[in-house]
Formats: sequence, C-alpha cells, structure tokens
Amino acid sequence: MPIKLPKRTVVMIGGGFTSALASRQLVTKGVDIVVLERGVDHTHSAADEVPAQRDELRWAMRHSNAQNIATETYTVRYNSGDAALPARRLEAFIPGEGVGGSASHWNGQSWRWSEYDPILRTHLQRRYGKLPVDLTVQDWGVTYAELEPYHDLWEKLFGVAGKAGNLRGKIQAGGNPFEAPRQNEFPQEPLAILEAGVAFNEAANKLGWKPFPLPAANSPKAYTNPDGMELAACQYCGHCERFICESNAKASPQALLYPWLAQRKGFELRTGVHVTAIDYDKGAKKAIAVRYTDLNTGEEYIQPADIIVLAAFTMTNNKLLLMSSIGRPYDPQTRRGVVGRNFCHQTMSAVNVFFKDRWINPFFATGASQNVLDEWNNDNFDHSGLGFHGGGYIYSNVTNGRPIETRPVPPGTPRWGSAWKKATADWYAHAFTISVHGSCYAHPENYLSLDPTYRDAFGQPLVRMTFDFRENELKMSEFVTKKAEELAHATNATIVGAAVPRKGPYDVRVYQTTHVTGGTPMGAHPETSVVSPHLQHWDAENLFVVGASVYPQNSGYNPTGPLGALALRLGDDIAAYVKRPARL
Repeated sequence: MPIKLPKRTVVMIGGGFTSALASRQLVTKGVDIVVLERGVDHTHSAADEVPAQRDELRWAMRHSNAQNIATETYTVRYNSGDAALPARRLEAFIPGEGVGGSASHWNGQSWRWSEYDPILRTHLQRRYGKLPVDLTVQDWGVTYAELEPYHDLWEKLFGVAGKAGNLRGKIQAGGNPFEAPRQNEFPQEPLAILEAGVAFNEAANKLGWKPFPLPAANSPKAYTNPDGMELAACQYCGHCERFICESNAKASPQALLYPWLAQRKGFELRTGVHVTAIDYDKGAKKAIAVRYTDLNTGEEYIQPADIIVLAAFTMTNNKLLLMSSIGRPYDPQTRRGVVGRNFCHQTMSAVNVFFKDRWINPFFATGASQNVLDEWNNDNFDHSGLGFHGGGYIYSNVTNGRPIETRPVPPGTPRWGSAWKKATADWYAHAFTISVHGSCYAHPENYLSLDPTYRDAFGQPLVRMTFDFRENELKMSEFVTKKAEELAHATNATIVGAAVPRKGPYDVRVYQTTHVTGGTPMGAHPETSVVSPHLQHWDAENLFVVGASVYPQNSGYNPTGPLGALALRLGDDIAAYVKRPARL
C-alpha cells in the first residue's frame, strides 16, 4: 500500500530550471513548497569537479548526467500510420536528470524571443493573410510587453552577458537590431570575441548584415546577482554543453537557485523520487495528489497538495497528463483534443569553413561565445512567395574543441586511415562551423501520445513521438542554409564545405538540440490549448504546467529565455492563487 503523506501547499514535479524560478517567487511570500526530482544533486560530485568533470567520453558521449534511457526512453515514428520503435540512444535530444535538470549542462545561450512570437498566428495573418491549413501555429494569450519585466529579472538573476540592440524602442549599435525592446541593458558586457567570431563578423559586415554577440549565461567576470548568489569568471575551457561547470561560471539552477532556496523556510527538495501519476478528481476538476516511487527504497508514496505544478521536461509533462487522464488527448485525424498537440523540435543545418593561414583554436571557447546574424530568423524577413514560414539565426558555432567529436576535415577526406589522420592534424585548429539554428512550426501530424506496446521500467507506457521535418521546415532550411553558405564564401576561407540543409526523414541518431517543445500548449482557447495564458490547466484550476511543453510552436531561438520569464510570472500567479483559489 502506498504511504500517504501530510498535505502540502504546493508540490512541484521536476527539480529543474522552471520549478526553481517559480519557487523563488513563492518562498519570499511564505508559501510552503516541496519539489520532487527523479535524479540526484550533482553538486560536489565527479560531474562538477576536475579532473573527472572534463571527461568527454563519460559526460558528452555516454550522457552520464542525463536521463537513463535504460529506465525510460520514447518511441518514434514519422506518421500516424507507421509503427513506432524505441529510441535506443539519447542523441536527437538529451533530457537532463538531477537537480537543475537540462539547465545544469546547457550551453548558456540566453535569448529573448521576438516581440511577435507570442502573437505569431495573429502577426502572420496580418502580414500575409490566410495561412496554410497545415501551419497550426497559435498565439500564447500573453504579450511580450507583459513578460518583459520578468525577462529583465531573469537576466539579472542569471547574470546574462550581451549587448542591447533595442533599448526602449531605440536601436543600439552593436546589438541585435531585430530584438524585442528591452527596458535595461544586459547585466554584463558581452563575452570576448573569439577568432571565429572575428572572421564571422568581417564576412557579415562585407555583406551589409549586422552581426552581434550572442546573449550568454557564461559569466565574463565575477558577478553577484540580486539574491547575493555569485558567479566566477569563465575560463573558456570548452566544457559547457553536456557538462556541469566546474568553475561556477555558467549560470545554472543548481548553482544560483537551489542553494538559495535551501536556506528558505518552507522549501523542501526531495531527490531520487520518480513520479508516476497525478490523482485527479474529474467531477471537481481538481488535482488531488502526486504519486511517486522512492528510487532508493522502492516505497510508493502519495503526496496530497493544494496546488500541483508540472515543471518537468517536455516528454514527462505530456506523459503525466496522458497517464492521469487530465485533458483530452490530441487526435490527428479529427484535429481535436489538446494533450500532445503541436509537438516541435528544431531544424539545424550547417556549412564548414577551413582557413589555411588562420588560427581558430576551437578549444578556447564557451557554450555561448558565438557571434550571430538575425536577418533570416523567424519573420525578420519577407516570406511573400517563398512557400514557407519561419527561419533561423546564423552563428559562428564554436563551443569546444574536445578531441572525440571535434575532427573537422575538408570534403573528400577519407573516413579513416593515414590521410584522415593527416587532415585532422592539418585542420583541427583552422576550421569552424557556420550553423543555422532553425525554427520548427507546428504541424497537425507532429504530436505526442502514449505508446500502446512499449513500456518503461515502471510498467508504464512510453511516450510515442510522431514527428518528421515537414515541407515547411525543409523549404525553410534550404533557404536559410543558402544564406549561411553565402556568408561562408564571404569569409574568404581556403575551403568552404558543402552547405547541408536539413533533409528528411527525422533521424534520432543525429543531435538537433534538446529544445523539444509543445504537447501542452498555452493559449486563450481550451479547444486548442492545454493551459491558459497563466499556465493554469483548463480542466483543473489547481494544476499548473510550465516548461518548454507549453510553447505552441518553436522559434529559431533557444527556448530558455521566455521560460525564465514565464516561470517567474507563474510564481507570482500561484502566490495570488494561494490567497484566492480561483480561475486566474
């Protein structure tokens, strides 16, 4: 029999980025909170201390600080008529596990999205008229202006480094001229420009484009945030993505938020617990309790709560709603139902450049020490007559030179043998990648559901991912990759590799990003969204959902920035709900 625990005010599922930010807002108001996290706290473990921290094989290749795929994976198919099979390797995207979640081993690329992103459908219809029936993008039900103060707070908490491009409506030299208006400059100045960034900027300026430094949560110097939490200066060691920062220079929840929360009255973090379901009273439309298994003892528990917050990874948020029968599952045939709809990933592509007489040294880098162009992202350019919507930012993609994965060689080089070895030695420090970080807009045939055949280690159905790159994304990738190729030639590189736009079918063996989104989209209408603009579930007013799963579509930008703003706003909304439980 499960052990029933005393009732708590707020229970949050997932010990990552969003639950920590929402908790920060709540503890200052005296709200009682317990956070449930499946993994462990990696602080002061091999994962964040040298020399073990700089183990590329262990952390980058074998993903030892990520979700254990032997316990729980997902199944994949391209269309609803196909058979789905389990993914046997974590590669297309890498869910985090442990305190801090995926944000413990993220790169630190810290975007705000465009001012039109939260009203994307309205914006596109105003500009282009009727949209294709297979473009199921939606408005969020909240505006950028409403979220801007929370963006500002989040950037100060994480010490984001960058250069404003739009300060209170005035375009600023050296920043992103396409960015949404901000009230304040970035908390820190940009990171140092690396040699790849110098080459990138020279080429962009030659074409009349406007490069700028990528906003970064890699701290360029010692920084103290508004809560008194400290970051050290980045060492440009090349161990950001897939690694926890051993020098405390990468802003992450386990470094800046959870230690601060641990000192606050009424906050509790439970690690090593696997949530299996949310108890739901359908008649009362209320979430009652969270069921979980203690992974150390095997004991099952029921944790009652006044308020429950789903703040886990995209796949987990969807799975728990589907397993708990909260909300109507999406049906691609009728296009009705909401849970699982509008699942998106991102659309990546690249072109490599090689310089005989230019020293790039890729090992000297951070996760976000790149330079960027935003001319071809989302709707920053006119799409009339192009046959697609969306786009991507183009950037000098140098984050590391770790020896297992970083082996740039020119086209035509043999894949093994003495010629390959010589090319590796010749070009290792003289090449970099110009990448496109592309959008992925919602399509009715891309969605999440429960697999009827395959189960996880707890006997529960796996999440089934029905996804492929549809025509819109393939056309977009071809167009924007040609722009990246134009830039590559403008660098005067000795060799320009083949431009490689994204082609179908979707391949789970090839990393895109960990930015899978959707399935629990936010919006103003219950028939097309799972949660309201306040992230309150339409079918359970005391249940809230936060995380990338609430995005109705995926931008070309990394999703972290708006999630920070939404999570901080959610904390304030839940505090209001505690005082007056009702539909917000």
